[in-house]
Amino acid sequence: MPSKIHPRLRVAAVQAAPAFLDLDATIDKTLSLMREAAGRGAQLIAFPETWIPGYPWWIWLNSPAMGMRYVQRYHDNSLIVGSAEFGRLAQSCRELGIWLAVGYSEKAGGSLYMGQALIDNEGRVVKTRRKLKPTHVERTVFGEGDGTDLAVMETAIGNVGMLCCWEHLQPLSKYAMYAQNEQIHIAAWPSFSVYRGAAYALGPELNNAASQIYAAEGQCFVLAPCALVSREMHELLCTDDVQRQLLLQGGGFARIYGPDGAPMGNTLEETEEGLVLADIDLGTISLSKSAADPTGHYSRPDVTRLLLNKTPGDRVVSHMLPGMVIGEVTGATESKSVGAD
Repeated sequence: MPSKIHPRLRVAAVQAAPAFLDLDATIDKTLSLMREAAGRGAQLIAFPETWIPGYPWWIWLNSPAMGMRYVQRYHDNSLIVGSAEFGRLAQSCRELGIWLAVGYSEKAGGSLYMGQALIDNEGRVVKTRRKLKPTHVERTVFGEGDGTDLAVMETAIGNVGMLCCWEHLQPLSKYAMYAQNEQIHIAAWPSFSVYRGAAYALGPELNNAASQIYAAEGQCFVLAPCALVSREMHELLCTDDVQRQLLLQGGGFARIYGPDGAPMGNTLEETEEGLVLADIDLGTISLSKSAADPTGHYSRPDVTRLLLNKTPGDRVVSHMLPGMVIGEVTGATESKSVGAD
């Protein structure tokens, strides 16, 4: 009996700097990188955390009061889901025939969230999500996601999931993803260039290890795009010698890992912009799963289990009492009893 045909595809992880604090220019650069990836045969391209319009590095360099100088500009250049700018990304996916996983600062009303979107090769939005818990000082800028954001989507190219940065250090969140039979995982990171030599946990060694362990634990392919701090960003953000020491230029360490944790594809220099490319075969996942499937044969649900609450975290929930209907009165809504005069 012939073996089942599993998806095989070329994937790309981006290592680049955004056009910092410029929504339209960063989208222009996104489309350029998408064209390059498609031209090199990639069917899926993944971008870093908050790629659009860049990671707010000032939160690690000074007090919240000093960071207020960037707030309005960051809000104005954050991405609104469903906007014309968001539509440019979807249109490019359709024109190029490529899948896109992109990180962005999402503006929703008066709040910002650390967002990710997966868009298919026909320009359809498969999933948008928000980082479940922003890390440390990120909470001075961004709100939180909810249980719907721990999702793996069944698609034509495989079961695809996405997480940001230190979500890969959250054991329960990772287990929730593994349990959904994830096959391709997007691990989106900012630059590994802050507090170099002073905070090992923020550096490339540990965080690339987190992506690699995710691949081996979940027996899935991991695309780990990573942003750069450009010279222009560094000059804007770092105005004294202390800040120049706290945040370095470069910091790019994009990687791709196989379901056994093995590195795949090419690598780039820390300050080099470009694409990490690899050819993946989802059929090889079963080889790793046969040894250790953490939510299947290698689990002990009689001893440890995970409770996953996927209730949406809506701030306002419309509620109508039994026997009531909604009527329109001079442009406003009014509740009426059924059968009332």
